Amino acid sequence: MEGIAIAFWPLMAIYFGVSALLCAVGFKKFVYFLSIGYGFSVIGLGIAYIVTAMIANQWDIFGLIQCILFAVYGFRLSFFLLLREIKNASYRKVLSEATNESGKKMPIFVMATIWVVVAALYVTQTSPVFDRMWNGDIYRFGEEITAANFILPLIGTIISVIGIILEGLADYQKSAQKKVNPDMVATKGLYRICRCPNYFGEVLFWTGVFVSGVCSYGGHVGQWIMAVFGYICIVFIMFNGASRLDKRQEARYGEKEEYRAYADHTPIIIPLLPIYHLGDPKKEKKKKDK
Repeated sequence: MEGIAIAFWPLMAIYFGVSALLCAVGFKKFVYFLSIGYGFSVIGLGIAYIVTAMIANQWDIFGLIQCILFAVYGFRLSFFLLLREIKNASYRKVLSEATNESGKKMPIFVMATIWVVVAALYVTQTSPVFDRMWNGDIYRFGEEITAANFILPLIGTIISVIGIILEGLADYQKSAQKKVNPDMVATKGLYRICRCPNYFGEVLFWTGVFVSGVCSYGGHVGQWIMAVFGYICIVFIMFNGASRLDKRQEARYGEKEEYRAYADHTPIIIPLLPIYHLGDPKKEKKKKDK
């Protein structure tokens, strides 16, 4: 970046420090490394990228919008989860069971390892936005339009906007439906097209981030590795989250005819993709019967 004397990897180290500082809230409760701290880190990295790009005069409208989306995404995620934990006793119970919090203190070296790994992961997830600005693939009004500086950043930004809207709308619809019928999963609105539209929205959001920088990595092997690794990890995390949710729902609602009719005919995470369970419902029933 013009105007920035620090090389790429030292800058990455600074961003890692920002991410680590903001997700350190996980030392209070380790699940926060993956939830509230996740949101805080994404907000902080978006701000850090904007500051760096502005100092170097290497920012454009797409980079600015995507960094603002990071802030919106992180703020919504962190405060939605905080509010749900404070208000919802059943969610606190699920959270406790999911994190195996039985009063046993997790060894500090284990927590420190998780902290370092997730802090690095959040940098890799957001890195495509920074990589594009770093490599100079920015669009200024009147300049030649290319795939790297305009077309893919525009497509990626649109995908990310759609993803964040879907995720927020899905969470709202789920909360509204659970208030009316707390003894059944959400089945209306976006939940007609898939069982986890909030997870699908998150996958879309990060797909947009990845797509925006695809033409910019070029021969920068390190940038490719970071971007691909971050994207694969978040997709895996979303499918893993959907799998755990599937198991919990099977255990709680599996005997209900209404649930069976819904769950066995509605794609679990990707609309139109006929994958209805990420586990075996019959095995979950046997576990429950034992």
